[in-house]
Amino acid sequence: MADQPAIEEILTEPLKSGGKLAARFRRVNTLLFAAASLIIMAVIAFLFNDVIVQTSSEYAGHYALSTAEALSAHINRELGLVSLMARSEAVIEWMADEDDLDKKDQAFAEMKSILADLYGFNMYIGLVSSLNQYRVEGDFAATDIRPVEYLDSSNLVDEWFFDCVKSDKDYMLNVGMDYTLQRKRVWINYKIVRDSNTLGVICTGLEFSHLVGELFSNYDYTTMRGLIVDDRGNILMDSAMMGDMTFLHSDYNARIEDEFTNPQILTAFRAHLNASGNYHEATGEPEVVMLSSGSYRHMTISPIGATNWAVVILSGGATLFEMSQFLPILITVLVLMIVVAFTSSAVNYRLIFLPMKKLGRSLELLRENLEGRVYGIERDDELGELSKMIQDLFTKANIDGLTGIYNRRFMENNLDHIMGMLSRTNGLLSVLMLDIDHFKKFNDAFGHDQGDVCLRAVASSLSIAVERSSDFTARYGGEEFIAILPNTDEDGAHVVAEKLLENVRALNIEHPGNSAAPVVTVSIGVTTGKVNYGNRWEAFVKRADEALYVSKQNGRNQYTFIAMQEI
Repeated sequence: MADQPAIEEILTEPLKSGGKLAARFRRVNTLLFAAASLIIMAVIAFLFNDVIVQTSSEYAGHYALSTAEALSAHINRELGLVSLMARSEAVIEWMADEDDLDKKDQAFAEMKSILADLYGFNMYIGLVSSLNQYRVEGDFAATDIRPVEYLDSSNLVDEWFFDCVKSDKDYMLNVGMDYTLQRKRVWINYKIVRDSNTLGVICTGLEFSHLVGELFSNYDYTTMRGLIVDDRGNILMDSAMMGDMTFLHSDYNARIEDEFTNPQILTAFRAHLNASGNYHEATGEPEVVMLSSGSYRHMTISPIGATNWAVVILSGGATLFEMSQFLPILITVLVLMIVVAFTSSAVNYRLIFLPMKKLGRSLELLRENLEGRVYGIERDDELGELSKMIQDLFTKANIDGLTGIYNRRFMENNLDHIMGMLSRTNGLLSVLMLDIDHFKKFNDAFGHDQGDVCLRAVASSLSIAVERSSDFTARYGGEEFIAILPNTDEDGAHVVAEKLLENVRALNIEHPGNSAAPVVTVSIGVTTGKVNYGNRWEAFVKRADEALYVSKQNGRNQYTFIAMQEI
């Protein structure tokens, strides 16, 4: 019996810790989920960081490249038209012989067909031989074309002509004022050459405000800034000046160094200036510089084809591609993880903890009602194996291995419970102690094997006599048995005692050594009394044992009743 406390602990453990185990599981599951979420978010951020940087750089390059290509397309279109004029034999012949009216008519007739396609619908013509400057615009007639002024190398306004004549390039570009219209324009100055001799320059302009509007109209000027910068670092266009009309109607002069102090911006642009100098044949691949400080995250420089200019785009991270744009995805992943976690908890509860709760409840009912079976023994999973094991442990712990009825340990444990129940209502309790008459002589005569058979037969007859579900019999020890009858008065106890005597005698087991009868008989001691809070079950058992002693003294094969209040 030394292992009884361990068995009791095993049997009652689900009742004590089942709820705590589920709570611990939920807490651990929540902590693991939180840790897994943090790790996953960190891994996603780490893995996506390079992708985000690369994608942001590509976006920045795309903005600059598209702007450069758009401006290059405008300029190249105008260059193509002006080039047609500059290579026209009629135009070249007139510039070589300015005073020939026929050549003049032919030249201006050809110019007129091209002028209609020019962006500005007007142009200036300067001749090297006479330094005459002509202005051609609108729906003109050749007879109306006369010199409007002389070109003067000392006049800053005429620099366009003299710089282009001295240049080794076919054309030159610059941004300057059209003082006639009081508008800033992008000027295309194209040389007319014959036999390596420069005869003159044709000049036409693109509307600057229109170009700025087209190139930068989609920019968020608070987070993105677009610039057109020449090979000297002069800012020709600035999206930040879009709302400033003085920028479009006056000579605005600024350099990169005047607008920015960020050393990364200045260093990157100086490197670009040192690498450029000539007109770019085509729009080049943009260079993207990641900025570590300031309000901008990227600086992109993209050369503009057919010019010595470059588009410079300064952009904040929010205008391109950054981690915040992954927030919907991350939130979706997080929500899915939460759903999975709660679903997992719910499934685990139904698969594990709810059956464990039912198992614990079945053990509690088994202890209270003294009958029934452990929940789950019909299952074919791990819980079923546990239930069968508990059922087996319960049986071994509470059932007498020889007779198959309850043992003394079960009787003592449940008497505690029964006494507690009856004390609430001052209920009656009857206890019957039984002893097989002269059982030692039976063993001596027939042997211990037959003695065991006799014990099992008597135990079975006792169980038959005790019929109510609240009543039970137990082997008290050796050849002694006990019957516990809750809520049974003296009359009921007498009836059960008589039945027990009759059932044992009816077994008709031969017993020559029995002085009371030739067959196996029992002697019984009976007691009945009210249960109060101060009562202990040991007192009832002791009084029944005293009554049993009287039965033996009076000749055996009988029962004796002594009430609890009798002395």
